[in-house]
Amino acid sequence: MSLGSVAPKPGEPGVRTGRAAGPGRKPARFGRLFQGGLLLPDGAASGGPVPRLVMRWLRRPLLPAVRLWRRNIQLRVVVTTLLMSLGVVLLLGFVVIGQVRNGLLDAKSKAAQSQAAGGFAVARELASAPVDPVGPDGAASGRNANSWRSDLVVQLASGGQGSYNVVALSADSQQDGSGRAPRTSGLVDPASIPQALRDAVGQGSGTYETYVSIRYWNNAFDPEPGLVVGTRLNDIEGQPYELYYLFPLAQEEQSLNLVRGTLATAGLFVVVLLGAIAWLVVRQIVTPVRMAAGIAERLAAGRLQERMKVTGEDDIARLGEAFNKMAQNLQLKIQQLEELSRMQRRFVSDVSHELRTPLTTVRMAADVIHEARSDFDPVTARSAELLGDQLDRFESLLSDLLEISRFDAGAAALEAEPIDLREVVRRVIGGAEPLAERKGSRIRVAGDEQPVVAEADARRVERVLRNLVVNAVEHGEGRDVVVRMAAAGGAVAVAVRDYGVGLKPGEATRVFNRFWRADPARARTTGGTGLGLSIAVEDARLHGGWLQAWGEPGGGSQFRLTLPRTADEPLRGSPIPLEPEDSRQNRERARSSAEAPVNGHRLTSVPVQAGAEFAPLPGQVRGAAPRGVDPAALPGSGARVVARPAGERGDEAAGKVPTEQEGTSRGR
Repeated sequence: MSLGSVAPKPGEPGVRTGRAAGPGRKPARFGRLFQGGLLLPDGAASGGPVPRLVMRWLRRPLLPAVRLWRRNIQLRVVVTTLLMSLGVVLLLGFVVIGQVRNGLLDAKSKAAQSQAAGGFAVARELASAPVDPVGPDGAASGRNANSWRSDLVVQLASGGQGSYNVVALSADSQQDGSGRAPRTSGLVDPASIPQALRDAVGQGSGTYETYVSIRYWNNAFDPEPGLVVGTRLNDIEGQPYELYYLFPLAQEEQSLNLVRGTLATAGLFVVVLLGAIAWLVVRQIVTPVRMAAGIAERLAAGRLQERMKVTGEDDIARLGEAFNKMAQNLQLKIQQLEELSRMQRRFVSDVSHELRTPLTTVRMAADVIHEARSDFDPVTARSAELLGDQLDRFESLLSDLLEISRFDAGAAALEAEPIDLREVVRRVIGGAEPLAERKGSRIRVAGDEQPVVAEADARRVERVLRNLVVNAVEHGEGRDVVVRMAAAGGAVAVAVRDYGVGLKPGEATRVFNRFWRADPARARTTGGTGLGLSIAVEDARLHGGWLQAWGEPGGGSQFRLTLPRTADEPLRGSPIPLEPEDSRQNRERARSSAEAPVNGHRLTSVPVQAGAEFAPLPGQVRGAAPRGVDPAALPGSGARVVARPAGERGDEAAGKVPTEQEGTSRGR
């Protein structure tokens, strides 16, 4: 028997948003240490300076490791393989060590029980043997129970040759002080026998065992684990006593340590070997993928002759062959498109130039006829006037085609000099006043109190603004047209706002396409060619600026021209919001925010200040913005940047497209 064992919603202008605080809300500082796998920027943690310093201190060494982990697939695969291999090796090690330990203990228990059973049998025989009253020398024998126990312990312990020790204890602990003291061998401390085992032996008649820590008198030896087997017997006087065998487990512990060390060494070797194998295998797969990624980047940069090196006939080889075929087809198509584009540009340029000579001759004849129209009958005189008007339109179309061909050929040059946009706006408005009077519109100017100076080409800027103002008057349905100017930071802007038919969703992008018209049936009362906004957007790009559009059906539209104060300076924002403050959506937002009580108070709208778009977003560092990206084109601005065709100068964005509200029927 065994007794025991070892064992506002963001992005909406003019509304301040906040978060309600309450006693039940606690900031999850450590939970927000990571955001989508990326570490939060400095200052993103809530709380006082101490938590922020702690989180910054924790984040600083982790940031390079997190960045490397996210960017290196080979590292992720190798580390994952190592961790999984380590887990498997540890699991197998625990199982093997447990099996070995159980096997060693079972074998030791069986051997100990067999050895102890023999000793118990000898003790019974000696206790039941007759006692000779006469000693060997003829004197009376003085043997008593104490001496008999001492001799018994010595006799039983001598047969083990140090492999075990024997302890004899009185069954009644009170008799230990009356001559029946404990008898031990090998300096074993009788206290090594646990009281629970003694209680079990004293109450039963069988053999009991348990695992203990064997201690020695006066710390003669270090304590060691052992197995105790005991039973209850009677001595020569018929008095009960307890006899115990103590078997040290030092040999088994050494064997178990040897097995544990061997498994640890073998497991470490296996884990390292598996990691090396995983690194080599993943390298064979990742290297072609990295090569393909590099070649794809070079193809995107215009190096169309790049190809992958293909070796073998496996899946990677087939991937390389397919990639090379794709690159070859792309190169062929791009070359064909480039050739067609060159032919188109050359055709437009040649036709425009070739038409100049006959057009000049026709113009001279038309001028003669037009001057003599008073001598003709009314029908012929009217025909002479129509001929002159159409020749003017034809000349304008040829001029626009020539200008477009210069942009396409990259021959357009910028003659930048410091100019005051107020003077340019005055000239443009003066030229558009007659058309505005005929339409019943009035052109108003805002923001002209302070100089608005920038390094720009006055001729090109005036052409852009003239096109915007004339279009606004023509499509303004007789309502006022507002021209707003502003300067802030490193940018200046001019916005032209009308309250006409507006733009439909998606038209804010297409309005800059060549010859595009929202309503083909709509008459061109001003004799436009359909190329005005296309040329205007190219003029804006040539300055490194933006020309963007916004509109909503029935709510009018706004076109915004943003230019850098200094030539070749990258833009970071615009001093005028693209979506005007009086738009339908902004009015609804202001109304809803004013009517929505928060904590017993009503929110009030905060007017958008000029230059507000220059404020960096939370977590962003003020610096050079990526060229070609308008920071104002964010969710909630009502527009997005107009995409630039491939192969053109990508220094800036061309325009934005509304996301929810845009106008109807506009042909520019």
